[in-house]
Amino acid sequence: MDFYEKTIDSTLIYDGSFISLKVDKVLLPNGNISQRAIVLHSGAAVVVPVDDENNVIFVKQFRKPIEKVIIELPAGKLDKDENPLECAKRELEEETGYKARELIKLTEIYTTPGFSNEVIHVYLATGLYKGEAHTDADEFVEVLKIKMTDAILMVKKGEIRDAKTIIGLLLANMYLQEQGLKK
Repeated sequence: MDFYEKTIDSTLIYDGSFISLKVDKVLLPNGNISQRAIVLHSGAAVVVPVDDENNVIFVKQFRKPIEKVIIELPAGKLDKDENPLECAKRELEEETGYKARELIKLTEIYTTPGFSNEVIHVYLATGLYKGEAHTDADEFVEVLKIKMTDAILMVKKGEIRDAKTIIGLLLANMYLQEQGLKK
């Protein structure tokens, strides 16, 4: 079966600095016409920073859309024409004050492909050393160190619920176990 939807018309509804929104009129595989609201996003990078004692460095911050303070991995939006690896390095230092001697790309994920084109590039950071934290003017975070095993338990208990954080954490844990680097 052909699942492809052909775009007949596209209208930009909102063009913002963080996201844009368009509505596409599409021809469905069965010949019917429908509409799709699509959030356009430049993409992002998330970093799983793991120190030599197998602690994961997290940030705790308030997220307005869900009206909650949550624990998540350092992450951020790609700047225009920015390389995902450079974004990962930048966000790691900006949000946590750490730099990494090694960043390994684990995967790329679609965050919500039902309505957004956002892709997040997931990196593992090792060989951590102190740099200088300098969060954005509208960003307020607390840096946390949590043992990898405790962080995995927090996922299981529903204490960590951010999707990019869960995926990054679980992939990093598997990678480190496969490499024999996990203590």
